[in-house]
Amino acid sequence: MIKWSEYDDVWRKVKRSARTTIHREGPGKYPTAEWKKSILLAEHSPIRKIKFSWKWANLMSWVSVHFVRHWLGIEHWVTTQRSDRTGVKRDKLPQDAFVEHECEANAQALINISRKRLCNQASPETRKAWEEVIKEVRGHDSVLASVCQPECIYRGFCPEMYPCGYAETEEYRERLTKYRDRKAGYDLCMSCSKNYELCDSHDGEYCLENGMITSCQKYEEFND
Repeated sequence: MIKWSEYDDVWRKVKRSARTTIHREGPGKYPTAEWKKSILLAEHSPIRKIKFSWKWANLMSWVSVHFVRHWLGIEHWVTTQRSDRTGVKRDKLPQDAFVEHECEANAQALINISRKRLCNQASPETRKAWEEVIKEVRGHDSVLASVCQPECIYRGFCPEMYPCGYAETEEYRERLTKYRDRKAGYDLCMSCSKNYELCDSHDGEYCLENGMITSCQKYEEFND
């Protein structure tokens, strides 16, 4: 279970850094959900400014070990099993002994870990633990959660040596289309970033076609 999670909205800083690379000053307008998903899908370096923190309680030790293997863009703090700290003989502890496991990860790390740990070939216990994390992410930022996908969605095919068969289903094809659509997969208005049910005054003009900016005018509008 997730004991707590923390997230700060730094999207203005992300956009400021992105604008720096195209010779612009300041953050400009607050980014739309479409802009957010576009830069997340592109995985450009400013997304590493986005940080998400959480703490698992009662995580089995062997599941914790799976997550500790991830090191790029994520930090781990796990409760010790040292005998001189706990008073319990460490070499007598089973693999399913509970630990508390705290993490801080940037957006790129969340994307990378999801590719492996949301896969149906991942250990079910580990997958469930990571699904809990992405559920927490969705509660803070549904656009970020929308790009945290298993490998088959991320790559558009299943690269596993022993596929589970999900990539051959109609559900998979629908999910893949939604993932690739910069205007889908999250719960926000494209223009003002309000929840859809709270905003019916914007349509959010679509300024990308097949992933490419189609005109200088659209480029200017998209990066204001």
